[in-house]
Amino acid sequence: MSAYRRVLLQGDFDRFAKLSGDDNPIHCDPEFAAKSHFGATVAHGMLLYACICKALTEQVGPGVVQLEQTLMFPNPTYAGDLLDVSLQVDTESGGIVDIATAISKVGAGDTAVSTALGRCRVAPAAVALPEIAAAARQGASGDAVLYGLRPGMEASATRAFSVADLDEYGDLSGDRNPIFRGDAAARARGFARRIVPWPLLAGMFSDLLGTRLPGRGTGWMKQELRYPSVAYPDEALTATVSIIRLRADKELVNLATRIHAADGRLVCDGEALVLVRNLENRSGPQAA
Repeated sequence: MSAYRRVLLQGDFDRFAKLSGDDNPIHCDPEFAAKSHFGATVAHGMLLYACICKALTEQVGPGVVQLEQTLMFPNPTYAGDLLDVSLQVDTESGGIVDIATAISKVGAGDTAVSTALGRCRVAPAAVALPEIAAAARQGASGDAVLYGLRPGMEASATRAFSVADLDEYGDLSGDRNPIFRGDAAARARGFARRIVPWPLLAGMFSDLLGTRLPGRGTGWMKQELRYPSVAYPDEALTATVSIIRLRADKELVNLATRIHAADGRLVCDGEALVLVRNLENRSGPQAA
């Protein structure tokens, strides 16, 4: 079912860049992007994810909590594209709902080109939250080096999201889930106070991948996300991305992605697949 339609503009890309810290030039620098294989600036993957979260709030209901999300970005989203955001409920078990999520850009005659495809598991407001386990990762074969990148390299960053950041997210995305907007609604859902929206959490990976490791010019192809716990405003959060596989023939990099709170609990766990064809610095990033 079609949830809603929206046009994203360059100003939206710039606002999300400021909010997330991801000023990757494929999103924010028209001159750089014009020379890339995209040909023009493209939307952040997590800005598209925010559009999906808005649809979940409106279609599943206020207070919905995301447990998992996978996203693939088969085609770019450009400024001015008319986007159709849609959800399709697949299964429900124990109150937990599995949903296919999709964003397509609409062309002449309502032709559609997919730009973000994925699946999510959510708990509606009336459903208790289950335990979510971290993924067990195994070593993957691949190449030893690609543009100065090597398996085992990692980068991390720590930040705290303010209430003003949450308000800006809501204004930019249109996502009015009350558990992001007020303490009372969040407490009614079982949390200590309002929580940080999931696209903001995943935006920490967007920042690292697009500016640090692999670096500026990185294109996001796929992201898996699991949320074992929630994060709160003004709480120090540390995101880490670690290279686990290189595929030089396709210019692809797989990275483990995790966010921990200051008390050590795992807030987000997942894996990213990125394209480094447009990497600004091919001699190797300064990862730490």
